[in-house]
Amino acid sequence: MTTERNPWWALGALCVGYFMILLDMTIVAVANPAIMTGLHTDMSKVIWVTSAYLLTFAVPLLITGRLGDRFGQKYLYLGGLAVFTLASLWCGLAGDIGTLIAARAVQGLGAALMAPQTMAVIGRIFPWDKRGAAMGVWGGIAGIATLIGPIFGGALIDNGGWQWIFYVNVPIGLIALALGAWLVPLLPTNEHRFDVPGVIVVAIGMSALVFGIQEGNVYHWAAWVWALIIGGLVVLGLYLAYQRNHAEPLVPLGLFRNRNFSLGNVATGALGAAMTAQMVPSYFYLQAVRDLSPTRAALVFAPMAVVSAILSPVVGKLSDKVAPRYLLTFGFGVFTLAVLWFVFLATPDGSIPLMLVMSVVCGIGSSCIWAPLPATALRSLPLAQMGAASGIYNTTRQVGSVLGSAGIGALLTARISAHGLPASVGETGRLADAVKAPYASALTDSLYLTVILLVVCVVTAIFFTLPAPAAAAPAPAPAPVVDEQPRADLADQH
Repeated sequence: MTTERNPWWALGALCVGYFMILLDMTIVAVANPAIMTGLHTDMSKVIWVTSAYLLTFAVPLLITGRLGDRFGQKYLYLGGLAVFTLASLWCGLAGDIGTLIAARAVQGLGAALMAPQTMAVIGRIFPWDKRGAAMGVWGGIAGIATLIGPIFGGALIDNGGWQWIFYVNVPIGLIALALGAWLVPLLPTNEHRFDVPGVIVVAIGMSALVFGIQEGNVYHWAAWVWALIIGGLVVLGLYLAYQRNHAEPLVPLGLFRNRNFSLGNVATGALGAAMTAQMVPSYFYLQAVRDLSPTRAALVFAPMAVVSAILSPVVGKLSDKVAPRYLLTFGFGVFTLAVLWFVFLATPDGSIPLMLVMSVVCGIGSSCIWAPLPATALRSLPLAQMGAASGIYNTTRQVGSVLGSAGIGALLTARISAHGLPASVGETGRLADAVKAPYASALTDSLYLTVILLVVCVVTAIFFTLPAPAAAAPAPAPAPVVDEQPRADLADQH
């Protein structure tokens, strides 16, 4: 039976699961020093806790968006939630770094099943002129998770240990499963063929590339390391060439004829890399160099999350009316300047109050990015291609994140060595005063990677085109909902 529902109820349910993914990512960022100390490992290995998650998150996105189109976004979303929740329990029970990395990889698979379904459902149940506002709420959830994650995670680490940052996902996951089963609609599906061998090829290429970049410094950039990096790039290039002649490609290259979609993928990839590359050295600086507890370190970045959460819904509505290049260029520009400011502040005795002001500036910039960027990238695409497009967009962002994680891991290791410090520095917790200055310099040197990536985003944003006027743009009705048990309380009241 078919019934119409208020799409905002479904958005609310989806945001709970999306919130959990982001909560987990931000909690782990603040937990890296505690994990390194608790599991007696070094920085190179602890970075793999993030990279393994991002890698298994990124690669399957090429197919999970299509799986949602074929079998239903609701079912893929709920399945991913279940995998993510169980893997979170496994992470908490891990007794060594290898087990934790493996559990994080399974977590990434769950997230890969979930992420494209959220964007695809939003694109299908909201009419064209309401998508910006919906994306604004979605972006606001990102801001809230960015706020709560590090602070809540810091409190858990301070009082219970790093394991509790993963245990907390279990009750949240169960709530998200219940809400998703109740409120997320069943939408019409489409037939698709799936290029599973292609996904395997991409996984091999990406794994070789990431391992080569992240571990290159550990193995002194030996010839076989360069062979892995070059081989990974060649495999990925050949795969894209093969996609041109595939009957139903995982990456429909025709989508990139849409200028805003192409630019949006460049920007989201660079942004994903920049965010990963920013948070790792920042939290190591605040905890190792400034001797702040995980909770106090998280509070330094709390103003950014608060401002972003407050402004994102407002900016989301504005993005339906204002040319995207203005909002996005402003947002990326402000964010770049704020990160550059932090680079100069991050000395052994840098001003913490000024860092709080910097965090506010970051929040202003990021609020002009999270909602307008996906809304602009996907706005003018056909509804039938929304699943594939959202899968590509999410893949690009996660590929950027995993490359950013690998890049910052290699850069940190190299800069620590360049400043005459051993690779094990920070493994035992507190740093000697004599070590703090060179360690801080190594961390801030690595942050220039974030600045460069954000400059790429600024340049990209300048070239976004105006969206189609509301009167001329297609404004399809929300997709029909297939619901075996219609509920009057979910009927559309608008």
